[in-house]
Amino acid sequence: MVPARSATTSRKPPDGQRFRGWPLEVVEFFDALEMDNSKNYWTEHKEFYKDSVLGPMQALLAELAGEFGSGRVFRPYRDTRFSRDKSPYKTNIAAHNDAGYISLSADALGVGSGLYMPAPDQLARFRAAVADDKSGEELLGLVNGLRKKRIQVSALETLKSAPRGYAADHPRIDLLRYKGLTAWQEWPVGAWLATAAPKRRIVDLLRATDPLRKWLDSNVGAADGH
Repeated sequence: MVPARSATTSRKPPDGQRFRGWPLEVVEFFDALEMDNSKNYWTEHKEFYKDSVLGPMQALLAELAGEFGSGRVFRPYRDTRFSRDKSPYKTNIAAHNDAGYISLSADALGVGSGLYMPAPDQLARFRAAVADDKSGEELLGLVNGLRKKRIQVSALETLKSAPRGYAADHPRIDLLRYKGLTAWQEWPVGAWLATAAPKRRIVDLLRATDPLRKWLDSNVGAADGH
């Protein structure tokens, strides 16, 4: 789930800033941005975004770096070149590190990890590993374990039938139909957002998905040429 570097920024948090959650005004900020997605609104609230939205995210990534690797924040501007929706600003803040992806909107805080948009060679290796009895059964056990913890495991895209070269009655056909594999958990916003609870929940999810990432590293790896 690592996006292109061009879509992110590595701006550091202010010196000495500690993560203490996000103020609840962040919810109002994103709600209002959805209603008035204009340059005027953004310009009027840019300092609030830097101090109360971006700043805490940068502080959070800095505190997570020791265990989960350095992080980057997605830019707040939408790429509207190929979209009919020309709204210029994203209505969430999102970031990633070596372990996963974090998103905060007016509705929820979400955290994910896994293989989000695999390259063709990665997808081929993923399917081969799922089909293999040893690695496939290992993955099925990991997936079932995460789901028991109420962590959603799915894919960005799912085929309606078996992929070419695989039997429709394969014992792990549900996983074979996935074009990637991601674990995701989210929580509706509330007063807890302005406490240390967001960091605890993010850490818990990233630790819970560590075996899945190790399986993907061992059986899929990076895309060819990377």
